[in-house]
Amino acid sequence: MKTVLITGVSSGYGRETALYFHSQGWNVVATMRTPRADDLPRSDRFHVAELDVTKPDTITAAVAAAGPVDVLVNNAGVPLIGVFEGTSMARVREVFETNTFGVMAVTQAVLPQFRERGSGVVVNVTSSVVLGHMPLSAVYKASKMAVEGFTASLALELAPFGVRAKTVEPGACLTTNFAARAMGGGALDELVPAPYAPWAEKAMGDFTGQDLFTKESDVAETVWRAVHDTTGQLRFPAGPDAVQLAQAR
Repeated sequence: MKTVLITGVSSGYGRETALYFHSQGWNVVATMRTPRADDLPRSDRFHVAELDVTKPDTITAAVAAAGPVDVLVNNAGVPLIGVFEGTSMARVREVFETNTFGVMAVTQAVLPQFRERGSGVVVNVTSSVVLGHMPLSAVYKASKMAVEGFTASLALELAPFGVRAKTVEPGACLTTNFAARAMGGGALDELVPAPYAPWAEKAMGDFTGQDLFTKESDVAETVWRAVHDTTGQLRFPAGPDAVQLAQAR
C-alpha cells in the first residue's frame, strides 16, 4: 500500500486531496499545524499529525513518524491579497517563510528516503497567479513563482535517481477561506493605501465577476494525475480557469 504525506490538510485543497487519496486506497498522513481529526475519516489508513512548515522540529518528527513515504504533497501555504506598497516587510517574510522556505524544508526532509529507494514524487501546490498577470498579488505571486523555479530545477536534480517533482497550479476557488485568510481577518481597505483604492476596487470586482472558477475536487484530482504522470510534464493547471490561463500563455 502506498503512502502520501500532505501538508496543510486542515481545510481546502489539502483536506480534499487527503480524502481523495484515501478513497483510492492509499495510506494518508494528513499533517497540519494544529491537529484535529473531528471531520476526517476514522481509518487505519488515515493518520493525522502535527507539522508546521516553519518549525523544523515538527517537520523532523512528522517525517520520522510517517515512516516510508511514496509521495509528498506540499500544500500548506498562506495567502495574501493587497497592494505591495501597503504590505509590511514582516508580512512579506511571513508569506515566504511558509509558501517558499516551508516547501523547501519539508521537501529536503523527505528527499533522502526517495533518493535511497530510487522512487518517489514531490508535488508542490502553487497557484494560477503564476500563469497570468493578476493584481493585488505581488508578494503572494512572488512566493509561488519561487516554488515554480525551485521545482523545475529540483526535477532535473532528482531525475537520475528515479524521483519526480511536479507543480499543481490551482485556479481561484470561492469555497475556500482564501480571501478571509489573505486579509488576516481585516477588510481589504486595510491592505490598500487610499490612492490605490479605486483601482483595487475595480480589480476585485473583475476577479469576483469572472465566469470560471476552481473546485477543491479539481485540485485533488489534478494532484492525483500529477503523481501518476510519467510523461515528464512538470506543471499541471488545476481547474477550468487555471487551464484557460495556461492555454492562453
